[in-house]
Amino acid sequence: MKRLDDLPDADLRRFDRPTLPSPDAIRSVYLVGICGTGMGSLAGLFQAAGYRVRGSDDQAWPPMSTRLAELGIDVLQGYDPAHLDPEPDLVVVGNACTPRHVEASVARENGLAQASLPEALHRYFIEGRTSLVVAGTHGKTTTTSLLVHVMRSAGLDPSFLVGGVMRNGNASYGLGRGPHFIVEGDEYDSAYFDKRPKFLHYAPHRAIVTSMEFDHADIYDDWNDYRSAFRSFAGTLPEGGTLVLNGDAPEVAALGLWTRADVVTYGLETPFVDFTARDLDHADGATDFTLVRRGTELGRLHLPLAGTHNLLNTLAVCAVALGEGVTMDGLARGLASFEGIRRRQEVRGEAAGAVVVDDFAHHPTAVRATLQAIRERWPSRRLVAVFEPRSNSSRRKVFEAGYIEAFRGADAVFLASPPFRHNDRREDFMDVHHVAAELVRGSVPVVLGRDADELLPLLSGFVAAGDVVLIMSNGGFGNLHARLLDSLSNRPARA
Repeated sequence: MKRLDDLPDADLRRFDRPTLPSPDAIRSVYLVGICGTGMGSLAGLFQAAGYRVRGSDDQAWPPMSTRLAELGIDVLQGYDPAHLDPEPDLVVVGNACTPRHVEASVARENGLAQASLPEALHRYFIEGRTSLVVAGTHGKTTTTSLLVHVMRSAGLDPSFLVGGVMRNGNASYGLGRGPHFIVEGDEYDSAYFDKRPKFLHYAPHRAIVTSMEFDHADIYDDWNDYRSAFRSFAGTLPEGGTLVLNGDAPEVAALGLWTRADVVTYGLETPFVDFTARDLDHADGATDFTLVRRGTELGRLHLPLAGTHNLLNTLAVCAVALGEGVTMDGLARGLASFEGIRRRQEVRGEAAGAVVVDDFAHHPTAVRATLQAIRERWPSRRLVAVFEPRSNSSRRKVFEAGYIEAFRGADAVFLASPPFRHNDRREDFMDVHHVAAELVRGSVPVVLGRDADELLPLLSGFVAAGDVVLIMSNGGFGNLHARLLDSLSNRPARA
C-alpha cells in the first residue's frame, strides 16, 4: 500500500498526534467529512452515547445530511478553520482528507486529539465488547446487516455500525445494551496519517471473510499487496476466537493458515465445509433451504433474498449467530423477517410497466452477481443495466475486462463516463469506449452518456413495458432512479 513517505513533501513529524483521550475525558466531537456513510453513522453513535457532535462536509446532501439534521447534529457546509472554534475534545478525520486539508491542518497544528474513523470506533465503542467483524471484497454490507438483524431479533441487542442503511428500522448504526459490537470491516485505508486498512483496528473475537478479489487499485499496488491486508486481518484474531471463511473461495479458505483462531468454513460447492445448504427452492425473489452443519440437518429456513451470493452470506451469518447463542427458532425468525438493505437490489418503483432497481454494485464481480440475481428474480424480462463508474477503483483500466464480461449478462447497457480526478493517471484510466465496443461486438447494445442528465432522455426513450432497469453506482448518480420513474410515468402511451 502507499505509505506516508510516498506523499509529496511529506514530513512524518507532522503526523505525530496526541494520545487519544479516554471516553470520560471528552465531551465534544467534530467530524471532518461528516456526510460520508461511515462518518455520519459514527456521528450518530457519538450522539447516542451522550457526546456533543458537529461536523463539516463540502457535499452535505441528502440522504445523510437529512438524517443528521433529524438527529439535531450541526453540519457545516464546506471547510473552514473557523469551524473548529470552539475547539472540540476530539477531531475525527475522514479518509478522504489529505495532509493539506484545511481543517485537518488546523487540528494538527493546534495539537488537537485526532483519530481516524476506525480508530475512534474501536476506542470509544468496540473496546470492552465482543467484536464481531465482517470483511471481504463483496457482500460485507448485506452480511453485516443480516447478522445485526438476526441477533437483534433474538434479543441479544448488539451495538453496530454498517456501511449501508438497513430497511429494518432504517438504521445504519445502533448502541445496544448487549455485549456485542458488530461492524463492517472495510479494507480501505484509515486516514492520511494511518494508511493501514480499517479492519485492522477492530480487534475481532469472531470474524467473517466473504470473498477476496483485487480491489481498491488506487491504494493497493497489486493482488499480493491486497491479499496481504486480509492475511494481516486474519492474524488479528486471538487464540480461542473464530474465523468464518467462505470455503468456495480458495484464497479465502487459505486464510485459515494465517490465524490462531478456530476456523469454521461454509460453502455450496466445496465438500467437507462446516456449514452448507441443501434442497434449495427459489421463488419470488426468495430462497428456502435446509441448513446443514457438519452433515447434520438443523432445519428449514426462509431467506427473503435471491442469488447464490446472498445464500453464501447467509450461511456465514448462521455460523456466527449459532456460535453466539442464537437458537434455530431465533435464526429462522430473524432470516425470514429481514427486509434487506437500501441500495442493494432495492426496487425503487414501477412505471409504464418497467421496474426500476437500485444497487450499490461497482466492482465487476459485484456487477456480475447483481445481474445474475436480477435474472433469477425476473427470468423472462429484458434486463437493462445502467452503470456509473464513479469510485476511485471502478474507474481503473485494470477492471475493463471484468466489466466487459459482467455486462454480457445484460440485454442492453447504458454507461456514464467516469469522472477524471486529480489523482487519476491517463494510462490507468478506464476507456468506456473500449468497453462499449467489446460489448457491441458481442451483440450487447450499448449507449454512452456523459452523466445522468445526458443518459435520462436516452434511457426513458429506450425502456419498454416489461423491462427491468438495474441502475448501479456507489453514489447518487444524479437521482437517476427517481427521475427515470417520473419520466416513464409522464411518457405518452405508446400505440
